[in-house]
Amino acid sequence: MISDDLDLAVERLRHGGVVAIPTETVYGLAADAGNRAAVARIFEIKGRPTDHPLIVHLASADQLPDWAADVSDAAAKLATTCWPGPLTMLVPRHPDVDNDVTGCLRTSGVRVPSHPLAQSLLTRFGSGLAAPSANRFGKVSPTTAQHVLDDLGPFLDPARDLILDGGASEVGVESTIVDLTVDPPQV
Repeated sequence: MISDDLDLAVERLRHGGVVAIPTETVYGLAADAGNRAAVARIFEIKGRPTDHPLIVHLASADQLPDWAADVSDAAAKLATTCWPGPLTMLVPRHPDVDNDVTGCLRTSGVRVPSHPLAQSLLTRFGSGLAAPSANRFGKVSPTTAQHVLDDLGPFLDPARDLILDGGASEVGVESTIVDLTVDPPQV
């Protein structure tokens, strides 16, 4: 179930599977943010309440307009300065973003991770991946593929899910969140 096969990870995501992915912060449990059934599996596997929004991971800031109804000057500056990296921006939700991803909020949480394997995966996938931390709800966030397997292994389907091994996470804590729906923006 643990693999470094990027092609297999993309295939699993395209077919509605979930893939635990390495980021520079912690491992995330990723699914196609545009696939409601795949997103629902994130909540099921994690045991997470469905009203808790998910962060959408993007390959680059160029994809931000697909997830934000408005890209403010502040958001553009932060994206240019801090992405890729451990920064999540709360932006006004694009009308096409599904309620399942946002927890029915009017905002979208988006980020561009800097981990090279996550970057390659996101670039190949070509769209956003909903990816909260890859652990059961309320547990410590994982920083290695083995941590993910130890916590989520019994809840993953080896025929359709995968843990993508990218080594230990460099930062080890979740990304900083900046709310860009208020003026001035707030951490």
